[in-house]
Amino acid sequence: MTTDFLSLNLRSELTQAITELGYAEPTPIQAGMIPLMLTGVDVVGQAQTGTGKTAAFALPILNNFQKQKNPQALVLAPTRELALQVADSMTEYGKHLHVRVLAVYGGQPYGPQINNLKRGVDIVVGTPGRLNDLLERGVLILKDIKTVVLDEADEMLNMGFVEEVEKILATTPTERQTALFSATMPQRIRKLADRFMRDPQTVAVKRSTLTASAIDQRYYFVHDRDKTNALTRLFEIEPIHSALIFARTRAETATLANELVIRGIPAEAIHGDLDQNARERVLGRFRANQLKVLVATDVAARGLDIDDISHVFNYHLPDDAEVYVHRIGRTGRAGKTGIAITLLSPKEKRRLREVEALTKQTVTEFKLPTPADIIKHRETQTVENLKIWLGRGRFKRELEMVQELIDAGHDPLNIAAAAIKISRGDEKQRPIAEVSEVKSDFSRRDERGGKRRDSFGRKESFGRRDESKSRSKRERGRGASSHEEGMIRLKVNKGKAHNIRPNDIVGQIAFHANIPGYTIGKIRIEEKISFVDVPADVVDQVIKHSGNYKIGKEKFSVVKAS
Repeated sequence: MTTDFLSLNLRSELTQAITELGYAEPTPIQAGMIPLMLTGVDVVGQAQTGTGKTAAFALPILNNFQKQKNPQALVLAPTRELALQVADSMTEYGKHLHVRVLAVYGGQPYGPQINNLKRGVDIVVGTPGRLNDLLERGVLILKDIKTVVLDEADEMLNMGFVEEVEKILATTPTERQTALFSATMPQRIRKLADRFMRDPQTVAVKRSTLTASAIDQRYYFVHDRDKTNALTRLFEIEPIHSALIFARTRAETATLANELVIRGIPAEAIHGDLDQNARERVLGRFRANQLKVLVATDVAARGLDIDDISHVFNYHLPDDAEVYVHRIGRTGRAGKTGIAITLLSPKEKRRLREVEALTKQTVTEFKLPTPADIIKHRETQTVENLKIWLGRGRFKRELEMVQELIDAGHDPLNIAAAAIKISRGDEKQRPIAEVSEVKSDFSRRDERGGKRRDSFGRKESFGRRDESKSRSKRERGRGASSHEEGMIRLKVNKGKAHNIRPNDIVGQIAFHANIPGYTIGKIRIEEKISFVDVPADVVDQVIKHSGNYKIGKEKFSVVKAS
């Protein structure tokens, strides 16, 4: 293995830039990858974020850099943040080569990006959606590409970009060099590599320690439909200083953060739709303890530099066990003890076994606090707060008020009890959320069929059904009016054929129309359309924002069912 960058025999302009940046010794992924990529072979790199993988592919690309009319290297990234980060790094490494690097991503005007491409660019770094848009407009020319990099390929696939990635790869020369980087290697990534790569060489860099001993790992067995309620109970009991909650999608982060705020827990979502300024403002509030909770996707949480997170919550277990390890590593830092809590539904039990097999540690089952536990905890907190104030003795005016009440004939004990009663008045605004028991012999209908409620407490249809038994019910349910009092049925112009899911509908409506997710009623998804029930008093608000609802890049409309 190489011991310093000089021994890699990179061109002098690169070694100068590396030296100026203060780098002397390559990381393991760099030491393994750079020599391979310099030979021109296809490569697969398995490494976590923060291992130096950007330089592992950037330096070989820049080492082979030659001026030409069209772009000679293309880097695909799942998010605008990563695209910008990679583009900035490549510009920095190639500053003495005067290389022209352009980052392209959604949410920005096309004009400047198109003008830059027309003037000439050497390396393009972009998100799959925007890259495809520029290809369709005929302004992105990839016929002279020598190297393609798929960075954080697992996240691109998780975000549904597989078709866009395949389209882009199909427009590049077949003799190109392809480099694929991924923190995890699920089967979908291996299939992608088999299809688009030629005898790739693999460099895998594992973490030296998978989990920290300072992290207390536990799980609570709970139905999907009760997860938000379970989370609310835990926030009553747990000594949470700051928490990071991982959700699966951008829409789910927004919906969950909204639900928590409604329940009196200061939370905000952090996801790929936030621009850098908005992201920094949210993180600033979190660091300043103005926010207690961040709800994030795995992609949005990458690059977070926060050392004082007391709790990490897995609202859902990730598909890959290594992603779990990456998540819980956010707590228990800087010599502090951290707590990692998973809300485990019956259908996620297999994934928990995979986590335990990878980490070689047991995740302990805990029981959710009961209503009696929560009431006792609230009372204990009240008594503890009283003791603190009694110790401080800073209540001169209050003593005068008590004396006035005693002089008026009131008993001191009754005065104290009434004062405590008033101080606990806000508890009425925090009813204890209901959570149903998960039985050990739970029905497999929870996994394969029937009806259930989703994570935010709404009914949803899913799985296979006995068509003969359910057809008459479906026919009765096709009417334009809701069967629930106070609800109005709306029609969505997307269905099963468009891969729409109940959480897509709920997340988008709750986020854009700014209504609590739990108020949304029944959802029925048919082949080409769907139906959703919403409270009558928010119908206009939901329809007003119809132009903002999206599944991926496709918009969907919401109108009154007729």
